[in-house]
Amino acid sequence: MLRFRGRVRIDTESMVLRPPVHSDFRSWSALRRQSAQFLQPWEPSWSSDHLTRKGFVNRVYWANRSIAQGTAVPLFLVRREDTQILGAITIDNIRRGPSQAATIGYWIGEPYARKGYMREALSAAVHYAFDVLDLSRLESACLPENEASKGLLEQCGYKYEGVAQSYLQINGRWRNHVLYANLRRDRRGRVES
Repeated sequence: MLRFRGRVRIDTESMVLRPPVHSDFRSWSALRRQSAQFLQPWEPSWSSDHLTRKGFVNRVYWANRSIAQGTAVPLFLVRREDTQILGAITIDNIRRGPSQAATIGYWIGEPYARKGYMREALSAAVHYAFDVLDLSRLESACLPENEASKGLLEQCGYKYEGVAQSYLQINGRWRNHVLYANLRRDRRGRVES
């Protein structure tokens, strides 16, 4: 299994993508709380300790452990101009061997949605996954009615692959998801969803 050396950091034009640290708690929890109604229709139900310091400490430890073990790369989107946390993106479920694949998930705080931040972050994460992690396939999924997410994935080189029935529990219900994939060497033409 590939082990990462040192800290992960991805620099983009307007952001730094880096793992969470303990001092992020207040900014992260404030953004999540402020964006709750915006995020909850698209996410799994939040645990009772989701916005607590203890829950966040566990999140930081999980991030560090996952990076060290090579199983995931959880990153916060931090705006350069004011170090504001804007959201997060995770290269998760990294599979080595014959598949060389991973899943990418993401969220953005409501005040920063539809301003190009997530497109910039996802493009950088895709580049990192292919060029640094040497992955061959990236997968992402979203709810069929999430037009913003589908458009984002297509703008970042993903192509529609199908529908997964009862793929994830979102906001307390098992929901179908549309599946997208981005291949390092993609010979497929445009695929309509």
